[in-house]
Amino acid sequence: MPNGPTTTQTITSASDQRKSVPVVTVESFFNTHGEKLALRLEGPRVGFHRKIREPTINRPGLALSGFFVYFAEKRVQVLGAAENTYLKSLSPKLRVKRFRALCEQKIPCVVISRGAHLDDPMMAVAADEEIAIFRTPMITMKFINAATIALEVDFSPTVTEFGSMVDILGVGVLIRGVSGIGKSESVLQLIERGYSLVADDVTRITSLEGRELMATAPELTRYHMEVRGIGIINVASVFGIGAIRVEKRLDLVVTLKDWNEMDEVDRTGLDREFYEILDIKVPHVTIPVRPGRDLARLIEVAAMDQKLKSLGSNAALEFNTKLLNLMETKNPDGIA
Repeated sequence: MPNGPTTTQTITSASDQRKSVPVVTVESFFNTHGEKLALRLEGPRVGFHRKIREPTINRPGLALSGFFVYFAEKRVQVLGAAENTYLKSLSPKLRVKRFRALCEQKIPCVVISRGAHLDDPMMAVAADEEIAIFRTPMITMKFINAATIALEVDFSPTVTEFGSMVDILGVGVLIRGVSGIGKSESVLQLIERGYSLVADDVTRITSLEGRELMATAPELTRYHMEVRGIGIINVASVFGIGAIRVEKRLDLVVTLKDWNEMDEVDRTGLDREFYEILDIKVPHVTIPVRPGRDLARLIEVAAMDQKLKSLGSNAALEFNTKLLNLMETKNPDGIA
């Protein structure tokens, strides 16, 4: 039994080299979040190709007064009660002039909050400059908060990991390994024991604000599994709706590896390993594979052990501490 300090090892995911750079257009923003944000298109469908280049919202109060220094042109522009009241205080000619100056910037789109409307001359300016105008009944600050959260998700870096993702007792586990090692079969056994499938074979992982990783399945393969000898199955149809989850936080990475390919098998758990994805380190364990081993049960135990560790209980460290205390008691003078 090792009695020295624990060591850590970090494995960097090769998929980090393939992480995608998000491109958010006005069209994708409207299609994805339009219903949740109660957005309604006002006027013609123009400017949907424009890119939203920053994941936040701007209120162009100073811009409407003619001051464009440090103007946040990369963001969605929101006209709230204050902006609309200011525009109405201007003469019709000056109002159109100021609004045109705003639309001439490289802004993606304009959202009018509180259900307000732009007058016809300003709508004509937006159509001429190909700026999409949306209206929402939400009050300004609630819209800004909700839209900012939605855009943060859209702009989060994403990678694709070749592995299966399951939810075991609230612990999100990514199961990796070479083709044919037994990933899908292990996941199938876990589903039969009442746990939930998130993704099979291919898992998309997103970093949320650099704090945690959320995993989901690609749209095409969601809720489906490939089982060798049987083919493609719909997990929700076969096992029920409780056997699937749309997304889950990633808490543990398990790598299945052939026993004969392992140089050394960890027998104590004192040496901690981490698997790095998108600059976030996730606890990692390697499970040797050979005939007769119940891989699903081992993965289940690894998940439960990780849950205990997240609550502050580490069996390996506790056992090692007891062993050291026992050795100290029997040999108080430290004589070899």
